[in-house]
Amino acid sequence: MWWPPWLAAWLAWVCGAGAGRTAPLCASGGLCPAALGPNASQPGPGRCPPRRGATQLCAWALSSGSLLDPFPIDVIQENYVRNVRNCIFSIVYPTPFKSRVRLVAVSKEVLEDILDLDISIKGTSDFLHFVSGGKVVLGSVPLAHRYGGHQFGSWAGQLGDGRAHLIGVYTNRHGERWELQLKGSGKTPYSRNGDGRAVLRSSVREFLCSEAMHYLGIPTSRAASLVVSDDDVWRDQFYNGNIKKERVLEVPALFKEFCLPYYRRLLDFIIQEHFPSIAMNDSNRYLEFFSTVVSETANLIALWMSVGFAHGVCNTDNFSLLSITIDYGPFGFMDSYDPNFVPNTSDDESRYKIGNQANVGLFNLSKLLQALKPLLDPRQKQLASQILEGYGEHYYTRFTELFKTKLGLLGENKDDNYLIAFLLKLMEDTKADFTMTFRQLSEITEDQLKELHIPEEFWALQDLGKHKFFSEWVTMYLLRLSHNKGDSDTKRRTRMTTVNPRYILRNWMAESAVKKANLNDFSEVHLLQKTLQHPFRRQQAAETAGYSLRPPAWAKDLKVSCSS
Repeated sequence: MWWPPWLAAWLAWVCGAGAGRTAPLCASGGLCPAALGPNASQPGPGRCPPRRGATQLCAWALSSGSLLDPFPIDVIQENYVRNVRNCIFSIVYPTPFKSRVRLVAVSKEVLEDILDLDISIKGTSDFLHFVSGGKVVLGSVPLAHRYGGHQFGSWAGQLGDGRAHLIGVYTNRHGERWELQLKGSGKTPYSRNGDGRAVLRSSVREFLCSEAMHYLGIPTSRAASLVVSDDDVWRDQFYNGNIKKERVLEVPALFKEFCLPYYRRLLDFIIQEHFPSIAMNDSNRYLEFFSTVVSETANLIALWMSVGFAHGVCNTDNFSLLSITIDYGPFGFMDSYDPNFVPNTSDDESRYKIGNQANVGLFNLSKLLQALKPLLDPRQKQLASQILEGYGEHYYTRFTELFKTKLGLLGENKDDNYLIAFLLKLMEDTKADFTMTFRQLSEITEDQLKELHIPEEFWALQDLGKHKFFSEWVTMYLLRLSHNKGDSDTKRRTRMTTVNPRYILRNWMAESAVKKANLNDFSEVHLLQKTLQHPFRRQQAAETAGYSLRPPAWAKDLKVSCSS
C-alpha cells in the first residue's frame, strides 16, 4: 500500500538513566566537552563539567567509546542485509532523507533537562540535520545493535536494529547517562525485508505515547523529537502478522559462537553501567541482577495495568533489562474495561491481551534466566529459580498497592483485594470506561455516592451504576473509606485525582492527530502533547476537544497492527 508524502518519519530517542540508574562519570575515553584534567577545581579526565543551555551543536558532544571498547564489532563495514556473526554491534550510518525535512515536534523537557540544550536550538539547521540523520556530531559512531529474541513465543533468530541507529551516549550535568538513538533512520544489516523507515502514523503514536507514559509516572524511553519528510514509503498497514515458526533453539547452543568470557563481559558491562547498587566483586552479582530485573519487571507491568495500557507486542526483544517501556508499536489504552483487550490486530491468538501481560512477563524472564544459567553455579541456579517463582507475588503485591491508591484506600484491610476485584468485575460486566471510572470516583463526593445520585457528567459511573450489584459495592466502598484514619472526603478526592488521569492517549485521539498530520496539519499533535504533559489536571482545551468525554462510536472500529 502506498502512503503519500510527509509519511516517512523518524524519532530521536533517549533512554537509559531515565529509569533512575545513573553513572556519574562519562565513559572512559569519551569525548565530553572540556574534559579539563585532574585539577581539583576542574573536571577530571572523562568527567563532564556542569553546563546548561547549549544553543549550538558545536558546543555539545557524544561518546561511543563505552560501547565500542568492550565488545567485538562487525568486521564487515558495508551496509547490506545479511546474517551477522561474532559481534554485538555493526557500525552503520543513518541514511539521510532525499527530500526536504521538517521538525514537527520536540520535547522541551528532554532537550533542556536531559540533553542540556537550550530550546532555541530546535530552530537551527544543524539540529534538524542531526535529528534527521544528516549530521554526525563530535564523538558519535553510529551503531546498529545485533540481538535475537522470542517473538510470539517462538525463537526468531537474528533480529537486531532494523531501522534504528544508536548514535552515542550523553552524560548530562546531573551525571545521568543517556543513550541516544534515531529510529526510522534507514537500513541496517538487520533490516531483513524492511526499508529502515518509519511512517508518520507509527511515529506520531510513538512520540505521543512516550510523552504520555512519562507524565503518567511510568518508566519509559523518551522521545526528543519528531521529524518528517516528503519521501514516499510503502506499507501494508494490516498485514496478517503471522510469524514463521522456526525450531526453538536452546540458548546454550548460541555460545558456540560467543565464548563465555565475552558473554560475562557483556553482562558485567550492563551491571556496571546500569545497576550501580550491585558490587562488581560480588560473586552473586548475577543473582542480584536477575532479582532486580524480576521485581522491576513485575512493577512495570503492574504500572501498565494501573492505567489500562497494553503494550501489544511483548516479545522478549521489546522488554528492557532496565524495566522501562520501549518499542511502542500496536499499543493501546483500554476504553471499556476488558481483560481480553487486544490492541494488536496481528495478534491472532491474543497472546498479548492486556490480561495476559503479567504471564508474558514471566515467560520473558524465564528466557532471561535460561540465558544466564551458563554463568551460574548449581546453587545459584537453584536460587535463581526461586527468585523467578517469586515473580507472581511481586506482581500481585504491586498491583494491589496501585489499585488501593487509585481507590483512595489508606492502611490495610483484609477485604481490600475483594473490593478491587468486585469493582473490576462490575466494570467488565457493564463495559464501563476504565480511565474515567477511576477518575470520576476521584471527583464524586461520598454524599453523592451514598445517595446513589450520579450526576450526568459522571458518565462512566452512570454506566457502572446499571449493574445490579453497584449499590452493594458502593456500600462496601464507603464503609472502607470510613476506616481511613485522619482522612476526609476532600483529602480523598485530592489524593485520588493525583493518581487517576483525566487524559490518556486513546486510539481515537491518536488517529485524529494522524489524519490531520497526513494533511500537513500538526495542530492536534501539539495539542495532545501539551495535554498529555498534565494528564491529572483539567485543561480547557482538552475538554473542548472532548478528550474526557465518552469515546466516539467510530473509535470502536479502529485497528492497529505491528506496522502501526
